[in-house]
Amino acid sequence: MFEERKYREWIKAYGFIASVVSYKESDLFILARDDVKPDAEGLLLEARKDIEEYIMRDAKYLTALEPHVPNNDAPLIIRRMADSAARFGVGPMAAVAGAISDYVGEQLWLKTGDVIVENGGDIFVRCGRPLIFALYAGETSLFTGKVKFTVRSNGKPVGICTSSATVGHSLSFGKADAVCVISTSAAEADAAATAFCNMIQNTSDIELVIRTAQKYDSIRGVIAAMNDKLGIWGDVELIP
Repeated sequence: MFEERKYREWIKAYGFIASVVSYKESDLFILARDDVKPDAEGLLLEARKDIEEYIMRDAKYLTALEPHVPNNDAPLIIRRMADSAARFGVGPMAAVAGAISDYVGEQLWLKTGDVIVENGGDIFVRCGRPLIFALYAGETSLFTGKVKFTVRSNGKPVGICTSSATVGHSLSFGKADAVCVISTSAAEADAAATAFCNMIQNTSDIELVIRTAQKYDSIRGVIAAMNDKLGIWGDVELIP
C-alpha cells in the first residue's frame, strides 16, 4: 500500500544528491554526496532478503509483540533488531524500519561519506556537518513543522526515529501524535520510539516517557507530542 510522504516536500538537500529506492513496504529517501541509487537498491534487497528468509524459518519473530530471541544462526540485521527491541520491551519488528536504514546507511557511508537514509520517518545519519530536522506529528498537529532542532552527528552514526498513534499504518498501543527519539542507531531509536509511544495514553504520560528515556545512556534526546502538550528532553538543540 502506497503512503504519500508529504514531509519529504520540506527537505532542502543542499550539497547532496537525492535518491529514492523502494521495494515492497520499504521506501527509502537517501541523501549522499554521490549518486548512490544503484548501490542502495542492492543493499535494500540484501536487507529485505535476510529478514524475509529468516521469518520463513521463525514465524514468531514476525508477530511477537514482546522481546523474542532469534536463532543462533540468524543474520546480523535480525539480531540487531531483536537486541534493540529487547532493550525496550517490544517485538523485533518494532525496529525493522530503523534497522534497514542502519544497514543501508552504514554501507553507503563506507563508499561515499556523509549520508542520510530516511525510511518512513526512521532516519540514519552519519554526517560531518550539523543538520536541521522538523517534527512531523500529523497534518492537524500544532507542532508539525514548528518544532525544529539541530542534530550533530560529528561523523558518527545517529538514529532519529518517530512513532505515532495517529499518523501512518504502524501498530501502536498508545495515543501520542508523535514520539521522536534520537539515539546511537536507527534500530534502537525505532524500538524506543515505539515503546515510548505505547506508553502515552494521555498528556500526563509525556512526563513518564521523559523520565524513562533518561535511564538509557544510548538515548540522546526525546520529543513527545500529544494534542496541545509537548515534552522535550536531552541533546535537542531547538531552533526558533
